[in-house]
Amino acid sequence: MFDLEFMRPERLWWLVLIPLLVGLYVLLLWRRRAKARPHAITNLERVLPKQQAWKRHAAVGAAVLSLAALNLAFAQPKGEVEVPRERATVVLTMDVSRSMLAEDVAPNRLEAAKQAAQDFLTMLPAGFNVSLVAFAGYPTILVPPTTDRGVVAAAISSLQVAPSTATGDAIYASLEALEQAPPDPDNPDEPTPGAIVLLSDGSSNNGRPPAQAAQEAKKRKTPVHTIAFGTSRGYVETNGRREAVPADPEQMAQIARISGGKTFTAGSLGELKDVYSAIAKSVGYVKVDQEVTEQYAGFALAFAVLAAFAMISLGARWP
Repeated sequence: MFDLEFMRPERLWWLVLIPLLVGLYVLLLWRRRAKARPHAITNLERVLPKQQAWKRHAAVGAAVLSLAALNLAFAQPKGEVEVPRERATVVLTMDVSRSMLAEDVAPNRLEAAKQAAQDFLTMLPAGFNVSLVAFAGYPTILVPPTTDRGVVAAAISSLQVAPSTATGDAIYASLEALEQAPPDPDNPDEPTPGAIVLLSDGSSNNGRPPAQAAQEAKKRKTPVHTIAFGTSRGYVETNGRREAVPADPEQMAQIARISGGKTFTAGSLGELKDVYSAIAKSVGYVKVDQEVTEQYAGFALAFAVLAAFAMISLGARWP
């Protein structure tokens, strides 16, 4: 409210009428009391007993507030509102290493990640391009940037696990996927705005260093939003032996910090869906200055209605 700006601020001078009207009302009340005779009961007081005085004050107060809100609307206020971005590309980069078979997240990490990723697709604005990159020991661009959500959804459903984890290479592959995004027809020479959403449950153990890849993403002005998925209790069985596969939020946080993205942790399907919702709002919407005259006109109408009810109640006999 205090950061409110106006497109026509010169019209705000009408607000000087507000203290003048309040002062005039107070003066009239004082003069009336000064002229009233002690213990006298006037015809007006018989009609409007003292207990209804608050209704007169409420009517005047609501009318003054209505006038103030109307004046603010007349000055054409503007404020920051969130609107969907017209276009951008989001690369959904998913870890499919064997550790994603851990069942600390039901039914297992991979199936929960698939379900949440499917929901994520529906949260993005329709004009967004979406690409899918899967990685284990090496990354694969399964779907280049496209607005066809059905193609991406089908590719997510078909994800299968593989050995090892090459997180750094996955980021490089995601940057390559971004380069395949179709140019803006209105501004073909401008780079396509984009972001990478990286979901992984463990540390990288193959390929180029993730920190180096995050630096490259920063250089290209592409934030990498990371999700450390899973819990510290995760394990998989290898040849009848339990192998601990705890989530690694520290590495995910480092990637996000270097690249300029945001980092999240999720230890359940519900938490993962909440994370995806937050990311969709972050990458899919932008804050812009927009006129909000209608909002203040609505306030003015609401106060006017209150003033009218207060005035009607002065002459009404309610049951």
